Amino acid sequence: MKAFLDENFVLETETAQKLYHEHARKLPIIDYHCHLNPQLIAEDHRFANLGEVWLAGDHYKWRAMRTNGVDERYCTGDASDWEKFEKWAETVPYTMRNPLYHWTHLELKTAFGITKLLDSTTAREIYDECTAKLQTPEFSARGLMKHYRVETVCTTDDPIDSLEYHLALKKEGFEIKVLPTWRPDKAMAVESPANYRQYVEKLSAISGVEISNYNDLIAALRKRHDFFGSVGCRLSDHGLDTFYAEEYTSAGIAAIFNKVYGGKELTEEEISKFKSAILWDFALMDWEKGWTQQFHYGALRNNNTRLFKQLGPDIGCDSIADPDVARSMSRFFDRLDSENHLAKTIIYNLNPRDNDMVATMIGNFQDGSVAGKIQFGSGWWFLDQKSGMEAQMNSLSNMGLLSRFVGMLTDSRSFLSYPRHEYFRRILCNLIGNDVEKGLLPASQIDFLGKMVENISYYNAKNFFRF
Repeated sequence: MKAFLDENFVLETETAQKLYHEHARKLPIIDYHCHLNPQLIAEDHRFANLGEVWLAGDHYKWRAMRTNGVDERYCTGDASDWEKFEKWAETVPYTMRNPLYHWTHLELKTAFGITKLLDSTTAREIYDECTAKLQTPEFSARGLMKHYRVETVCTTDDPIDSLEYHLALKKEGFEIKVLPTWRPDKAMAVESPANYRQYVEKLSAISGVEISNYNDLIAALRKRHDFFGSVGCRLSDHGLDTFYAEEYTSAGIAAIFNKVYGGKELTEEEISKFKSAILWDFALMDWEKGWTQQFHYGALRNNNTRLFKQLGPDIGCDSIADPDVARSMSRFFDRLDSENHLAKTIIYNLNPRDNDMVATMIGNFQDGSVAGKIQFGSGWWFLDQKSGMEAQMNSLSNMGLLSRFVGMLTDSRSFLSYPRHEYFRRILCNLIGNDVEKGLLPASQIDFLGKMVENISYYNAKNFFRF
């Protein structure tokens, strides 16, 4: 019987262990997609306690706690940090076989050196020990990043963000690259005319472009896109329900913008056409600058109306959607490719049903200019767990080239989430190591396989994004 969370955690064979310990374990981390608050990095925030660093904003944990019968007061309410942590500790044993159980204990072990299991009997001791360590410089926001050997992080930022904290870090010369990512979802969100007008007015103010029509909108967005580039941005990211590739005319899009900007509701057809047009314009901007465009699609968000009205978005009430997406995805990329305007691209699906579809879709638009130009992104959100990551890598292996994969990211708001890279690397090494042990891959190529592990864990991303 293997011990839980020992040095060979997840690594089932000698070859897997060799690949991890000799090739993957000590590599730095490139976290090219996350939701960290750059202000906390710029100010080198000190966390008051383990509850703050671990539970604030963590909708994964809130979702599990609600499922375990914990009242909302201890998730997003006015309970103290200790009270919230105590309820989380009581929940942890019930998360067995959920990735939260692995993440929780990996984070305790790798950040704080704690190997005890977290439950109601150890909660106070672990809370106090970790809280004491969090008061020291080594456990500040920057200290944790350095501890995990983070080399680059890319945050997620709206076009109207000032990027003042990125600029401050750049001016200071902070040793870890903290780069913005262009996330223009709100510029596409025409479902609510009132909210959209408010957003456009903010965009107009920060860009200095008076916006009265669609061309003005694109001019303002281009100006902000240029500004993001000047601060070091090299990636965009788009959170989509589905892909948009409807036929449209310039006159038609101009009329649709005038209609929504004037406060009138759009039809479903008009919404789809508008999103098709602006997504195309965003893709052109990225291609012109040589950025990488990312597409996260397939989430059904804010399902619980009661909690959405009470708390807003991103509180753990989202799920997997099932959009019919293949044809629109193909049309979108084919048009870009036909006009030689297709930037480097990463596609993340949330529904595992789409794994093989995405893995085959990326092969349609590789052009030989860049190794792995079109990428199948790592398991995302509900799929960034062991079986989800294995399924993504198996589909990519079967339909494409796993060796050119740019690897893992945290997609997290927490400074304690970096062990997700270790988790991924262990799973990767186990997949390859098991194939060697079964005779499915040649043991004589162990040096090549070791380099392949290093590339997927670190070097592919470094070279692909030019960090």
